[in-house]
Amino acid sequence: MEWTGARYADMPTVEVRAWIDAPPGRVWDIVADVTLMPAMSDELQSVHWLDGADRPAVGARFVGRSRHQSLGEWETTSHIIECADPRVLAWAVEDASRPSAVWRFRLAPKDGGTELSEWMQMGPGRSGLSFAIDAMPDKEQKIVFVRMREFERNMTATLGHIKKLAEA
Repeated sequence: MEWTGARYADMPTVEVRAWIDAPPGRVWDIVADVTLMPAMSDELQSVHWLDGADRPAVGARFVGRSRHQSLGEWETTSHIIECADPRVLAWAVEDASRPSAVWRFRLAPKDGGTELSEWMQMGPGRSGLSFAIDAMPDKEQKIVFVRMREFERNMTATLGHIKKLAEA
């Protein structure tokens, strides 16, 4: 992965992929329903749309509540920045112009099913992890590495859940 030895300012990324024995439209229906994501995550506790939105569209916003053993509980507002049914869905966390993270799902037809990837980029805006780095600047690379490994594990589990739902 691209984040070995990375610092937060490097905006490290991680991506995981899965092949799903279902058409892109079926997979999209699951991916685009971000309110399903808490059931697929140990960290994400709840998601709700803002401003009367009930599905993704560029500019739509949703709030996610998360909990982590080491980082505590927090809430973020995400902004849909890319939405092309059934190919790509992406959102920026907190500040759309300088997000604390960007998340992106990509779907592509492959071998009679769908190749689904989930990608995320840390930064460039500050996040909860920034406070840990501020407190222990000499441990920044380790803090980033551990968090990116957590993201990779959680994303792999999420794609496994999406695969199971889409193939059911």
